[in-house]
Amino acid sequence: RYPEEFTTQSIIEIRRIKARVESERLPQGADPKRHLKLGRGSLSDIEWLVQLVQLKHGNAHPGIRTPQTLAALAACVEAKLIEAHDARVLEEAWLVLWSNKRSDVLPLDRKQLEGMARILEYPRGSASKLEEDYLAFTRRSRMVFERVFFQ
Repeated sequence: RYPEEFTTQSIIEIRRIKARVESERLPQGADPKRHLKLGRGSLSDIEWLVQLVQLKHGNAHPGIRTPQTLAALAACVEAKLIEAHDARVLEEAWLVLWSNKRSDVLPLDRKQLEGMARILEYPRGSASKLEEDYLAFTRRSRMVFERVFFQ
């Protein structure tokens, strides 16, 4: 499961598969900036990044071998495979996105967005704040993803 040698060709193939998944799995017409599971900076990006690091380094670092994304992320920091500040960005995004798992998409409709904000314990009238927070978390998460996944 964790190869002794993880070749450049293997990394290229995983990156190609990720690009294909991004283009094919997102539902038709879905805004990639608002899709909580498959969009840019979403749960999927974080999982792909962590799993790639696990594949590349899992043989030499048994402590990172866990199916739990946040535990694996913390173990990767401890093993000095991911920078602590990058891990914090990913963890914050993960927690925001995971708490929002009741839906796949951040709604455009203001009433629905307000309802989601209330479920997530934002004060009344905070639909815009939820939207700003979500977009900021996923933007930062995607920046880390692109830098680390493609290095």
